[in-house]
Amino acid sequence: MNLKMVFFLMGRLVMAEGAMLLLPALVSALYQEYSVMGVFLSISALCIAIGLALSMRKPQNRVLYQREGFVITALGWIVISLLGSLPFLLTGAITNPVDALFETVSGFTTTGASVIANVEILPRGVLFWRSFTHWIGGMGVLVFLLIVTPMSGGGSHVNLMKAESPGPQVEKLVPKVQLTAAILYGIYLAMTVVQIILLLLGGMPLFDAVTITFGTAGTGGFGIKNDSLAGYSTYLQAVVTVFMILFGINFNFYFLIILRRFSRAFAMEEVRGYLAVIVASVLIITANICSMFDNVLEAFHHAAFQVGSIITTTGFATVDFDLWPSASKTVLVILMFVGACAGSTGGGMKVSRWMIILKNIQKEFRRILHPQSVQVTTMDGKTIPDEVVRSVNIFSLTYAVIFAVSVLLISFDNHSMITNVTAIAATLNNIGPGLEMVGPTQNFSLYSDFSTLVMTFDMLAGRLELFPLLLLFYPRTWKKF
Repeated sequence: MNLKMVFFLMGRLVMAEGAMLLLPALVSALYQEYSVMGVFLSISALCIAIGLALSMRKPQNRVLYQREGFVITALGWIVISLLGSLPFLLTGAITNPVDALFETVSGFTTTGASVIANVEILPRGVLFWRSFTHWIGGMGVLVFLLIVTPMSGGGSHVNLMKAESPGPQVEKLVPKVQLTAAILYGIYLAMTVVQIILLLLGGMPLFDAVTITFGTAGTGGFGIKNDSLAGYSTYLQAVVTVFMILFGINFNFYFLIILRRFSRAFAMEEVRGYLAVIVASVLIITANICSMFDNVLEAFHHAAFQVGSIITTTGFATVDFDLWPSASKTVLVILMFVGACAGSTGGGMKVSRWMIILKNIQKEFRRILHPQSVQVTTMDGKTIPDEVVRSVNIFSLTYAVIFAVSVLLISFDNHSMITNVTAIAATLNNIGPGLEMVGPTQNFSLYSDFSTLVMTFDMLAGRLELFPLLLLFYPRTWKKF
């Protein structure tokens, strides 16, 4: 293992976090929260000092193979989460270190599950940092490092991108991975700015527009109001609905649109499947909850918002959907496991994985009926490699094991089965709210420190596609070959 390069990149990552902490310090200064500003400046200086110490000696060998890529990704996310939890502790916003770590990991992994009962009493600087972690984690901190950190070896950049980017496979938009990362961040930033402008046009205050857009872009869901987005106008909720769905689409789609390859973009099976699931879910829930609202349009509005929020794993809410009929809640729970598109900022298992699974089931049916024929699984007109099919199958099995073990571990807190199952579904899929005691009007503070750590692990594992985090606990990862 190239440990020198691992430490070098860790240093760069911590320094980047130190620079990012200057933004909430500035916000604190603007709102005259000078003690809070001092906290952010102190932690920023600490991060920069640690980063300089780790990256002072530049390694001669700058090649990163897949093993190093997975290790630096998992360790990097753990380190930035530990350092990122310090503002909550030192400002007194959260007094329990385990809860502070949970809140920070929930931010960076774009989960949006919270242990804070009353967010409206938090300082503006802390609220800004809390939402900004969503935006940082949405596209990925290491993807950003790819833009600014030179490395040698043809696979170095892509091995980092594979470890952090969501989906069963990672594709380069252009031959150079660094340029791919820059294009992704450019699209991400442009969409962020457009949403902020549209929210401002609807009369939303600037601070609210920026923080809510951070939560939407990263598909995170931290609100700055105790009622999430329920208190905002129908127009503002509609804007968030549209952008939640847009940020859940594979960013390759937008790249093809920019290149004016419209037919190829709209032929993407995953995007069409994702939108079809959304439409079907919205129609089912609208019909099911229609009697609970004044008219069909109001029911459609809230159904669309919650479907968009759950399938993209954002987690915002306009109503307490835990009060909806059983059929509607069942649809939302199913959407928790479906997730958004690969190559988006959304979480969950990803639509592409489910499509590959369904295509393989169909392939098995054909094989049974025609045992002598050669069966090939395709997507977007291309044959799906056996390696991708195998990785999807292993991912699904590993996911199921982690889910079952996690539910068992937190069950010792003696909460209801629905609470526990949806709590793990919400954290492992990076969604935020679950049902019952962890519903949209509740929080996760009811769990013990042990259960909180289990769900913290699940959030990291879910955001990093399981294996980078699990490899840290595999002894052979650390052996020299």
